[in-house]
Amino acid sequence: MARGERRRRAAQAEGTRAVERAARGGPARRGGGSHGAPGRAALAIVVLFLALGLSGRWMLTWYRARRAVTLHSAPPALPPDSSSPAVAPDLFWGTYRPHVYFGMKTRSPQPLLTGLMWAQQGATPGTPKLRHTCEQGDGVGPFGWEFHDGLSFGRQHIQDGALRLTTEFVKRPGGQHGGDWSWRVTVEPQASGTSALPLVSLFFYVVTDGKEVLRPEVGAKGQLKFISGHTSELGDFRLTLMPPTSPGDTAPKYGSYNVFWSSNPGLALLTEMVKSRLNSWFQHRPPGAPPERYLGLPASLKWEDSSPSGRGQGQGQFLIQQVTLKVPFSLELLFESGSAQAAGNQALERLAGSSLTQALESHAAAFRMRFEKTFQLEEKGLSPGEQALGHAALSGLLGGVGYFYGQGLVLPDMGLEGSEHKLDPALFPPVPLFSAVPSRSFFPRGFLWDEGFHQLVVQRWDPRLTREALGHWLGLLNADGWIGREQILGDEARARVPPEFLVQRAAHANPPTLLLPIAHMLSGGDPADLAFLRRAFPRLYAWFSWLHQSQAGPVPLSYRWRGRDPALPTLLNPKTLPSGLDDYPRASHPSAMERHLDLRCWVALGARVLTQLAEQLGEMEAAAELGSLAASLEAEESLNELHWASELGVFADFGNHTKAVQLKPRPPQGLVRVVGRPHPRLQYVDALGYVTLFPLLLRLLDPKSSHLGPLLDVLADSRHLWSPYGLRSLAASSSFYGQRNSEHDPPYWRGAVWLNINYLALGALHHYGHLEGPHQARAAKLHSELRANVVGNVWRQYQATGFLWEQYSDRDGRGMGCRPFQGWTSLVLLAMAEDY
Repeated sequence: MARGERRRRAAQAEGTRAVERAARGGPARRGGGSHGAPGRAALAIVVLFLALGLSGRWMLTWYRARRAVTLHSAPPALPPDSSSPAVAPDLFWGTYRPHVYFGMKTRSPQPLLTGLMWAQQGATPGTPKLRHTCEQGDGVGPFGWEFHDGLSFGRQHIQDGALRLTTEFVKRPGGQHGGDWSWRVTVEPQASGTSALPLVSLFFYVVTDGKEVLRPEVGAKGQLKFISGHTSELGDFRLTLMPPTSPGDTAPKYGSYNVFWSSNPGLALLTEMVKSRLNSWFQHRPPGAPPERYLGLPASLKWEDSSPSGRGQGQGQFLIQQVTLKVPFSLELLFESGSAQAAGNQALERLAGSSLTQALESHAAAFRMRFEKTFQLEEKGLSPGEQALGHAALSGLLGGVGYFYGQGLVLPDMGLEGSEHKLDPALFPPVPLFSAVPSRSFFPRGFLWDEGFHQLVVQRWDPRLTREALGHWLGLLNADGWIGREQILGDEARARVPPEFLVQRAAHANPPTLLLPIAHMLSGGDPADLAFLRRAFPRLYAWFSWLHQSQAGPVPLSYRWRGRDPALPTLLNPKTLPSGLDDYPRASHPSAMERHLDLRCWVALGARVLTQLAEQLGEMEAAAELGSLAASLEAEESLNELHWASELGVFADFGNHTKAVQLKPRPPQGLVRVVGRPHPRLQYVDALGYVTLFPLLLRLLDPKSSHLGPLLDVLADSRHLWSPYGLRSLAASSSFYGQRNSEHDPPYWRGAVWLNINYLALGALHHYGHLEGPHQARAAKLHSELRANVVGNVWRQYQATGFLWEQYSDRDGRGMGCRPFQGWTSLVLLAMAEDY
C-alpha cells in the first residue's frame, strides 16, 4: 500500500512536469502534445498568475479546465476539408441521419437536409400518427436496410401496421458538388388481397440550416413543380417530386397535394411542427371514386416564420410537400446538381422511372457480387436466408452511419476524484464526427467503445470508410489526449439524451477498441491504410498515453477505471460506466485500491498494437518505449501477481469487497442495499464472467499457459458461462446473476449474451485453435460449437422478429434490449464468415 502511495505521488509530480514541458513545446512531440502558439499562450498566462501571486491551486484548476476543452495540436489524421465535395465528392451526400426512417444530408457543418414523414389517414380517431424519427416504442417494425453499400445505394423495408414501405436511393457522380441522387418510396399493403385500401400521406421535406436559398415553383392545386436552390457548397441545384405511379408502372396515379413553407424551427422540432399544422380537413377526390377526408397542411405557400423570436430568416428554411393518395403507389424525388448537369457534353438522362429502376437493379446485383467476394458466405455453405441476414447486418450498420456537428459539454478533470462537482461543464469546440451508431432508434449517436467493433465490420467492406471514421474520432482529442466516450453533437442528438447524460467527464476513459480495426489494418498491408496510420500516429500515441497514465492503478502495472458510481444505499453494486460493461459486478465498496483486470488487458493490447505500428513507421524511440510497456504487461508473472485469484481459480478484479450484499425492501424507501458479514476487505472479486476472460479474449496468454485451461473450463461450463445461445456475461453461479442493480435498474451485463464479447471469444478460440499447445484441439472444438450457437440464435431471432437485438437471453435466446441494434451485433456477419 505504501509503495502504491509513493508511486501515485511520483506519477502526480511527473504529470505536472509533463504538463509544463508540453506547455513549453518540449519533448512531448511524438505524442503530438499541446505545443506551439497555444502552449506558449497558456504558459504566458501561468507566468502572469505567478507574478500576480495567485494561488497554485487556482492556477492549476484554470489550466486543467482550459486543456479539457482545447483541441489537440497534433496534425489531423485526415486531409484538410476531407468531408468537402471537392475532396470526397462521392461521400458528400448520404443517409447520414440515422435517427430518421429515411433522409439524406451533406457532410457539412451547415448541411442541406432532406427527409420523409408519413401518416395513415383515418387509421385512428383524431390526428393520424406521424412517422418520422425512429422510435423504440412507436409500433413501427421490423424495419431496416436490405442493401446499403455505404456510398451510393440502399434499399430499406419498413413495416408499419398494415403498410409496407420500401425506400430506395441511388447516387450518380458528376460535377463539383457531389453529383445527383434519386429516391423512390413505394407504399403497399402488408397483406395481399386487402379490400379496403388505406389513404396515406407522404411528406417530403428539405431544410436549410443557414442563409441558403430555396425557391419553390408551385403548380396547380398545391403541387410543387420543383424547388430550385443555391448554397455555397452545392452550387445551383433542383429538387423535383415526380408524379406518383402504381408500383412498377409508369401510369400516373391521382394524388392530393399540400405545401407548407416556413423558417427552420430547429431540427429537433420538425416533427412537432408538422403535427401542429395538421389541423385542416381536405377532400381527396380521385376521378370515378368517392371523396375521402384527410388532415393536411395549410394550403398555402406563404412564408411562415416559426422562430420563437419572430426573426427566422437567418436560421434557414423548412419546405414540405404533402402528397395524399391510395395505396399501392410509388413516388420519386430527384436531386439534380447544376454542375453535374453542366459537366456532360450532352444532357444527362433523368434518374427517374425506368432509368432509376435499372440503376437500382444494377447496384443491387453489384452489392450481392461484392458481398460474396468479400465474405464468402455462399461458399461456406450458409443458406440463402443466412446470407440475407449477412446482407442486413452489413447494410444496417452502413445505413446507420451519421455525420454530426456540434459542441459537447465537458466536465474537466481536476486530478482528484469527487472534485468535479465544484466546476461547471464547459462547451467543447465545434467538431464534426463521421461515425456509425449502435442503434437508430435508441442510440443514434457516436459511442467510442462501440465504434471500434463497428469498424471491424466496415473495414472488411470499405477500408476508406474506416479511415474516415477513425480520423474523425481522433479529431475529437483534447489537449490531454482524452476522447469523450459518448458524442452528443447538435440539437437533434441532444434532444434524445436525458440531461444527466449530456455531460462527458474528462477523467473518464472507455475501452480503446479503435485499436482493433487498426490492428487489422496493420496485418493487411494496404498502402493507403499505412499512409493514414502514419498521419494518425501522433494522435493515437497521445490517446494511448492519456489512457495509460490517467487510469493508472494503486501499484505498478495495475489500472483502475475512474468514474465508478458512489456507493449509494439504493445500488446493489455501484456501476462502472466507463468500462462499457456498466453494471458488471466490481468490488462492492469502491475505492482507490481497485485493480481492474479488463482495463489492464486493454492497455496491454494498446501497447502491443502501437508497438507494431511504431516499428512499421520507423518510430524507433516510441517503439522501444511502447515495446517495453507491452512486454511488462504481457508478462504472465506480472499478470498473475496482480490478478490471478488462486482461491477462485481464475483471473479477477481486486478491491474492497464482500459478497454479502443484497437489495431488501425497506418501506418507504423501497429497495435498499444491506451489507452483511463478512465485512468488506481487500480481496479478489468473485464475479465470474466476461471480465474473467479478458486475458483470453485479447489473446494475451501464451498457448502453453497453465491458466488457459482453467479459463476454457469456465467458458465451457453451462453452470458458469456457456449457454446454447452464446457466452453469458455473468456466470449463472454468481450471486449477482440476473439481479437488479436498483429498484429501477434491471440487470444489463449480468447474464445476457452480448455479440461483441462473443465475437472476441470466437476470435480467441480460433486463434488458440490454430496454435500448437496442450489446448489447441479443445479451443478449436469450442470455437466450432460456440459459433454454431451464436450464429444460429441470432438467425432464429432475426427470422422471428426481423431485428438484430442489443443482447440475447441466455435462458431462451430471445432478443432483448433495444432494436434494431445493428451496431456491434452486426459482428454476426464476421462470425458467419469466420473472419477474426
